[in-house]
Amino acid sequence: MSKGDPLRPTEAELQILKVLWKKGASTVREVYEVLNQSKPMLYTTVLKLMQIMTEKALVKRSLLQRAHLYEANVAESQTQQQLVGDLLDKVFDGSASQLVMRALSNKKASPQEISEIRNLLDEFERGNK
Repeated sequence: MSKGDPLRPTEAELQILKVLWKKGASTVREVYEVLNQSKPMLYTTVLKLMQIMTEKALVKRSLLQRAHLYEANVAESQTQQQLVGDLLDKVFDGSASQLVMRALSNKKASPQEISEIRNLLDEFERGNK
């Protein structure tokens, strides 16, 4: 990986990033409480992961009074694009149509999602994307 190449978050790190993207700057305790609702884990595990993520520059940490606040240092859209690109290359040999067909056959899309997909396809055909 080159120096400018962004790091890919692990599954656990991605869960923490999702909390930070949704809530904004948060303490370890706040992130722990959200994550612990869906999957029991230790506070110290979340703390260690967030320390590692700081070293990897996935999050940044600031001191507010006595508590450290963490916030995502990578954009949600950038991370999604990076992970989808990896999936596209590794699993679908670069075929976007195979990825989309598999995604749509795997989970039913809502009428609104299908409309959004159609609009995106129309924009691509017009050369706007």
